[in-house]
Amino acid sequence: MLQSQLQSNLTQSSHKIPKNSSFICSKIDELKKVTSFLLFVCFICFFSCAKRGRPTGGPKDIDPPLMVVADPPYETTNFNTNEIEIEFNEYVKLKDINKQLIVSPPQKNRPLITPQSTASRYLTIKILDTLIPNTTYTFDFGNSVEDNNEGNKLERFKYVFSTGSYIDSLTLEGTVKNAYKEEKAKNIKMLLYRIDSTYSDSTVYKRKPDYVTSTLDSFAYRFTNLKDGKYSLFALEDASDDYIFDPKRDRIGFRNKPVVLPRDTVIEDIIPIFKSIIPYKFKIAKESKKGKIIFGYEGFSRDLEIDLLSDVPEDFKTVTFYEKGKDTLNFWHSSIERDSLVFKIRSKSEIDTVVVKLRKKKLDSLEISLPTSTYLNFKDTLFLTSNNPIINIDSTKITLINSDSIKIAYRPFLSSVEKKVGFVFDKKLNTNYHLSILPEAFADIFDQKNDSLRYDFKTKGLEKYGDISFNVTNPQNIPVIFELTHSKEILEERKVIKNSGTISFNYLDPKKYKVRMIYDVNDNGKWDTGDVLKKTQPEKIVYYSEEINVRANFSVVESITIKN
Repeated sequence: MLQSQLQSNLTQSSHKIPKNSSFICSKIDELKKVTSFLLFVCFICFFSCAKRGRPTGGPKDIDPPLMVVADPPYETTNFNTNEIEIEFNEYVKLKDINKQLIVSPPQKNRPLITPQSTASRYLTIKILDTLIPNTTYTFDFGNSVEDNNEGNKLERFKYVFSTGSYIDSLTLEGTVKNAYKEEKAKNIKMLLYRIDSTYSDSTVYKRKPDYVTSTLDSFAYRFTNLKDGKYSLFALEDASDDYIFDPKRDRIGFRNKPVVLPRDTVIEDIIPIFKSIIPYKFKIAKESKKGKIIFGYEGFSRDLEIDLLSDVPEDFKTVTFYEKGKDTLNFWHSSIERDSLVFKIRSKSEIDTVVVKLRKKKLDSLEISLPTSTYLNFKDTLFLTSNNPIINIDSTKITLINSDSIKIAYRPFLSSVEKKVGFVFDKKLNTNYHLSILPEAFADIFDQKNDSLRYDFKTKGLEKYGDISFNVTNPQNIPVIFELTHSKEILEERKVIKNSGTISFNYLDPKKYKVRMIYDVNDNGKWDTGDVLKKTQPEKIVYYSEEINVRANFSVVESITIKN
């Protein structure tokens, strides 16, 4: 419109236009500028109006979902239905519900929770068991309920009701720990058994508890909605998820004293969880490869006696090793042309007789493994590992020299617990060594010989190591085993002290170390686990309060007081 009006004005006053055309050009330029400005204003207004209708975002949702209403209502008494519907203020989803849901008292058949695969504002609980009269029930969802968008967890959400006329309201809380390692004990089931005429020390092996809760990812537990009375308290790492103690698979802990409610609302003593020793029982004997028979058993046994009942030649040789980390005794024997061998296996009062078929036809040739590191720690023994047990060493075919080509005297020996050959010699710091092994220096149980071997290694200088010393105050003269560990509790060294004094760990590689102190009250030189039926707790273990950073050419001195 502006443009046409301006054009009209120009036409009407054309008689006034001078002969110079610059006037017309300036007017046209002015018109273009006005038109462009109006178009820009319209553009801004259009998009400003459009923007008003769009969400601009806001702070991130960090609030967990909340229960709005339940049917029947939360803490209903005289509960008499088998279905519960719970509404939340937003869409929720369930995560690991089968692992996290704890129903207390526990039921034979787990309730059906829906929906599990989709998000919804409603959860439905369908009870599949007969409820106990006059009992308060707790459905503990753990941390499984979370909102659908951001995953905010509704922590320890519970739905509570009673089949009686009131809600039980007593609580019990405390903490658990791993009896041996410092790692956190996770997802431990806490069990309460009412002590009455039906209860015995073996009840935990036979039936579900009266109340149960879980630590989830914490070391703390808390029971709610308990009835008054006297109870036995257990902690169970429950592999079968059935609330019944299986000593073959589960770890367990217990409180020696009964829990009396309402008096004992907080348990001060931390419950240690341990793997108990199960009774010895012979399981199997079989040939695993030619010349090697494995005797498998369950339970603890370090006094097995293997008697060979079959007639064998006078030069028949045998070697036995317990397999590390397994309930197995490995029995190696020299070659023999037989279809089977008969054995008597004895452990304390139990005796088993077995026949082992010999079917393997091919022997494994002798292999010697050299250490992978070129450094030998100054305090360590030089070991070579073999795949078959070595029974003979010819020292005339083994030479150890230093960097000056001077022969070093050594003493070879066969390990009594592993398939290893050790070399003891007077080591020097910051020295290079060369071990030369000629063919046929070693002979295994099958009279197989080695090939030529050589191993070059060195010791570090003293400035490359660090030391830790502990000034120990032990007023009650308790035997204490000090275990120095590193990197996921790998044992570096152990020492024993029975009174006040100083113990030192020398020639340590620079790294961070932890100290584990075992209260060896029976003075047998090892840590002893607990026993549920005998009501004995595992031997106490205390970790030094912090990691010790050992640096090269540096000594660390710490003070420790042994408290009972």
